[in-house]
Amino acid sequence: MIVIGSRGSQLALWQARHIAARLEAWGEQIRIEIIKTTGDNITDVPLAQVGGKGLFTKEIEEALLAGAIDVAVHSLKDMPAALPAGLTLAAFPEREDPRDALVGCTLAELRPGVRVGTSSLRRAAQLHALGLGLAIETLRGNVDTRLRKLDEGQYDAIVLAAAGLRRLGWENRITELLEPAVMCPAPGQGALAIETREDGGAALEIARKLDHPETRAVVTAERALLALLEGGCQVPIGAYAHLEGSSIHLRAIVASPDGQRVVRDSLCGEDAVALGQKLGRRLLAAGAREILAS
Repeated sequence: MIVIGSRGSQLALWQARHIAARLEAWGEQIRIEIIKTTGDNITDVPLAQVGGKGLFTKEIEEALLAGAIDVAVHSLKDMPAALPAGLTLAAFPEREDPRDALVGCTLAELRPGVRVGTSSLRRAAQLHALGLGLAIETLRGNVDTRLRKLDEGQYDAIVLAAAGLRRLGWENRITELLEPAVMCPAPGQGALAIETREDGGAALEIARKLDHPETRAVVTAERALLALLEGGCQVPIGAYAHLEGSSIHLRAIVASPDGQRVVRDSLCGEDAVALGQKLGRRLLAAGAREILAS
């Protein structure tokens, strides 16, 4: 029996059940254990004010280390760049669409004063950087809660990850997909992370079979950049990589929360970690260091 740890949100459970079904197809017996995280308990405060990344993973990782669960299924974008000692990311299954999605109106329909909801500093900074005079307002809650708040008229538009909408069958709610050149996604967005103990045990060996090498290559580049910049939810950092043959194309952005200062750059290479680190250093040299320090 393999015990999968998951948050209790609709999206988190979809992800856990998706992985469970794949493992069951290989003859494994699976049970899903729901674990409430700090991020689930704090629903009325912007994430950047309460500690950023790790809010949705800490309690699940503690359960892994204690042996209460064998495997954790996370949204990779929620994971800090550094893992606790004794844990490893055993697999990155094939990635869903990494782009952000506008729901409620199109980019062309955004006008000064339009109320746009998001919980992400990265999204807010890039919306401010458009220079449209938008009213960016905090939006917390699960995907269904955020859509309901939009439908109630609390916002004119909201920005969500396309992957979550697709996974939950709400693709028809997407008004416009935002290309990475317009809205650079969060590092790892659209990808799942399968975390296990680094103990050579059965769970690690089974989880490794879920790995998708192309996804691992691109998200490794994105996370190497994140690690070099030491970014969390408190800092607007975007990174998106894709493969062309054996070459990884990585673009990234660091912005001040008000969108007034934006540093963008892109680079290609074949070594994912070296590429992410090199682009990170270029961003720091181009002004990202001052943005991050402030």
